[in-house]
Formats: sequence, C-alpha cells, structure tokens
Amino acid sequence: MPLVEVTLAQGRSEEQIRSMMTAVHEAVLATVGTRPEHIRVIVREVPRTHWATGDRTIAETFETPPEDEQ
Repeated sequence: MPLVEVTLAQGRSEEQIRSMMTAVHEAVLATVGTRPEHIRVIVREVPRTHWATGDRTIAETFETPPEDEQ
C-alpha cells in the first residue's frame, strides 16, 4: 500500500491541491504496479510563518528581500 506524503506551504487553492493529488496518484499507479484503491496521498499544509530556510521563514522571504539585496 503506497503512501505518499506531501508538505506544502499554505496558500494554494483547493483546486491546485486536488490536481496535484490526482497527478501524484496517477504517477504512483503508473510506476509501482499497485491497485488504485491501495494508494494513499496525504497533503499537509504548513503556515508560511512556521517554515524556515536559512533562518528566514517563507513569509519573511516573500515580504522583504534578504539584507544583501537591499
């Protein structure tokens, strides 16, 4: 039973997420040889203020340029 977990920053529409889930499901179905009803796709959305890279949250990254670009 394949289980695919995707973590995204919040901000995408329900339609975008559903479309991605369909594409992931189809990719797993085409590549691992399992039955469609055995595929699980979980999408977790993380607030942009709770996800950091290089000590800058995603929210900070999109609000202001890094100091070396100011």
